[in-house]
Amino acid sequence: MRTALVIGTGLIGTSAALALAQRGVTVHLEDHDPEQARTAAALGAGADAPPEGPVDVAIVAAPPAHVSSVLADAMRRGVARGYLDVASVKGGPRRELEALGLDLSAYLGTHPMSGREKSGPLAASADLFEGRPWVLTPTRDTDTEVLNLALELVSHCRAVPVVMDADAHDRAVALVSHMPHLVSSLVAARLEHAEEAAVRLCGQGIRDVTRIAASDPRMWIDILSANPGPVADLLTDVAGDLEETVRALRSLQSSDEAKRREGAGGIEGVLRRGNAGQVRVPGKHGSAPRAYEVVAVLIDDQPGQLARIFADAGLAGVNIEDVRIEHATGQQAGLVQLMVEPRSAGVLSAALAERGWAVRQ
Repeated sequence: MRTALVIGTGLIGTSAALALAQRGVTVHLEDHDPEQARTAAALGAGADAPPEGPVDVAIVAAPPAHVSSVLADAMRRGVARGYLDVASVKGGPRRELEALGLDLSAYLGTHPMSGREKSGPLAASADLFEGRPWVLTPTRDTDTEVLNLALELVSHCRAVPVVMDADAHDRAVALVSHMPHLVSSLVAARLEHAEEAAVRLCGQGIRDVTRIAASDPRMWIDILSANPGPVADLLTDVAGDLEETVRALRSLQSSDEAKRREGAGGIEGVLRRGNAGQVRVPGKHGSAPRAYEVVAVLIDDQPGQLARIFADAGLAGVNIEDVRIEHATGQQAGLVQLMVEPRSAGVLSAALAERGWAVRQ
């Protein structure tokens, strides 16, 4: 791949363009909003001028509702040898292209499983896709050259290729992305009119659950409009679980001991099912999840504190596998939770305590 045209310079399109440009690919940028394309160009993502002739690959980074029309326009213009899209829904756009009677041998639908709560070119990063799954949905009609171009794109972005059927992909992302986003939004919506005294008690748990609810609603309307059926099916199942959980909680309020036991059993069942599902979430670098031990350290909210902790951990020969920070309410302090291999927890705790850190047991 020597040349590429990225159509759509939002978060995903600009991030892909930045990664390609860093790998020496000549990238051209196109957007229905010329100012957005100029912004992406100013960031080093490529040139906002059209190519002089067909490029090796056109990458359409338009919202799902518009991806088929943008792809059809690009294919009719003959702007590239191969055509890819990066929309989060795959089955619908392909069927729409088929209905238009286009030759789809030069087209391959893809979806990088990465993003941020913020949108637009200013939120883009060349390493956005590093280590993340990038789904490819080839069919028997897909030209081998186009598949190779897609694999080269994934390689340039340092992502991990995953081949799936388009409709299977849409059911999968409904489960692991689209439905959880709506659930997160529903939980966050409970906070909108909550008393300030209650909101001030928010800790890491509620932050974890509601983080993705900060995403742009307009973007998510586009995504959900392209995949409503599978998401609705999943939410129907969630609604059934919620009804059962409410009944179990009401039983816990009963003065009847048998009903209370029944209610406790129902809640335990929900929690255990949650445990069973959570352990299936892939761990670091997509590998099987591993159990880490937490070393908690109280720090002041001052510049350089985290860098010092990581440096001291390095001197102790301990690798930090993950990290979380809980900020203290009303204080310039926080609790840093360092996740490490169980055999390293004692070594790290002793080393940090020796260097003056307030290690919590």
